[in-house]
Amino acid sequence: METLRHKFVDAIPEKLEAGTLYISMQRRTALHLCICGCGNEVPTPFSPTDWQLSFDGENISLTPSIGNWEFPCRSHYWITNSCVEKAGNWDDEQVQRGRDRDKKRKGNYYAKSTDFQELKQEAPLKEKSKALKRKSRFDKLKLFFASFFN
Repeated sequence: METLRHKFVDAIPEKLEAGTLYISMQRRTALHLCICGCGNEVPTPFSPTDWQLSFDGENISLTPSIGNWEFPCRSHYWITNSCVEKAGNWDDEQVQRGRDRDKKRKGNYYAKSTDFQELKQEAPLKEKSKALKRKSRFDKLKLFFASFFN
């Protein structure tokens, strides 16, 4: 079974080494060259709806699996305890079902997310801000002083 080295980095290097998983916590992502050897760069962003990184002090794991469906190689594998476990090939129908599941999972997550709900509530505030920009200085001052007395 193939193993991967890992390097925690602040910035992803311009030239990637095969067999190395570059991990940038600041950028919340990992990047490596495709395991098949085709040379394509494979980004794996960390988020509740994308990949999760596990590090036990010695080994790294990424979940879920990595399916490079857009690459000609269409490689599919897991990275578990710094080892690459090749997964079976998926046909186009399986890929589409996987994409549909991902889209649904992301939609459900963001529909429940308090951050997303707060962003939706901030939208009217942005509209008020735009309206204020159109008001005269005098109107803005009246609103400013009125806020102290309400």
